[in-house]
Amino acid sequence: MLHAALIGFPSTGKSTLFQLMTSAKDAPRGKGDTAIGISKVPDERLSKLTAIFNPKKTVPATIEFTDMIAPGRSGAAALVDVAGYKNADALVHVVRAFRDPSVPHPAGSVDPARDAQAMEDELILADLGVVERRLERMEKDLKKNKSAELEKERELLLKCKAALENGQPLRALGLAGEDLRRLRGFQLLSAKPLLVVINLDEADAEAAASVERAADVTGMKAFLSREGTRAVPLCAKIELEIAALEPADADAFLEDMGLGESGLDRVIRASYDLLGYMSFLTVGEDECRAWSIRRGSSALEAAGEIHSDIQRGFIRAEVVAYDAFMARGSMAACRDAGELRLEGKDYVVQDGDIINFRHAT
Repeated sequence: MLHAALIGFPSTGKSTLFQLMTSAKDAPRGKGDTAIGISKVPDERLSKLTAIFNPKKTVPATIEFTDMIAPGRSGAAALVDVAGYKNADALVHVVRAFRDPSVPHPAGSVDPARDAQAMEDELILADLGVVERRLERMEKDLKKNKSAELEKERELLLKCKAALENGQPLRALGLAGEDLRRLRGFQLLSAKPLLVVINLDEADAEAAASVERAADVTGMKAFLSREGTRAVPLCAKIELEIAALEPADADAFLEDMGLGESGLDRVIRASYDLLGYMSFLTVGEDECRAWSIRRGSSALEAAGEIHSDIQRGFIRAEVVAYDAFMARGSMAACRDAGELRLEGKDYVVQDGDIINFRHAT
């Protein structure tokens, strides 16, 4: 399952958002406590297909979120030894941009850009400690064994160390391929993709309709322009109100605010996209389901997400684009129109493809 971890300083609204987004009933209450919850990835396509097929079961794609109360402002350093954070595929940093005298800011003033940078600095510092310790051990290892692989790892870690010492997060290096593989075991925090959730003041709630407007209101434009960083603005106070409404009333409320969907749905969807994932769909009377795969995955890899037996016995994939299916209304009509294609194992699956796998039993 995809896994994102929420981070943030005290009094940001982080744990409130965690509870609203996930199935978790309890948020962390004490320092060092962690909680894990599951979020369904909003997908209007799956809802429409369910209405057509009326299946016994509908299964959306999901993301696992972890929340933790880290001790004091040494939060990032504390996360290094917490499995839920080390193993996270991405970090979601909730940044406070709301003003509320009854909830004093620990630093004495509300400054989203300052807090975003402060957390970034902590992530960088935590990673620098990990890299330096590994380099120290490698010097000893290289005296005993000057292997080519160890030399490549050392060269990469020296590059990372230089970036970290210059205050640059590792996600900004644009590492790929073998370099990413070599770093994976270290679970470096600043190398993970970062989603910044800007928790706006109610007076600035209209800015939630646009990342650009929210960035201007909060002074975060420069920070959000960095590589591997995305943002979703919302107002947690308003999200609480929306969550208490009936669906029809919630939709009307969002429309009045100029929003197509709730901030919570936008956070979940942005987390999914940030992780480099998309969904293909399977449909039928028994089940309609959204399956998570990395962008660029082949039909053979997609088959393996369903079951290893389907992957091993793969023959062909029957594929129709979601838009084509909705325009025709049925698989039979798509087949008659030549829009239901037979694809081989190397076919690159597209977001929203409806697929039926032919396989040997």
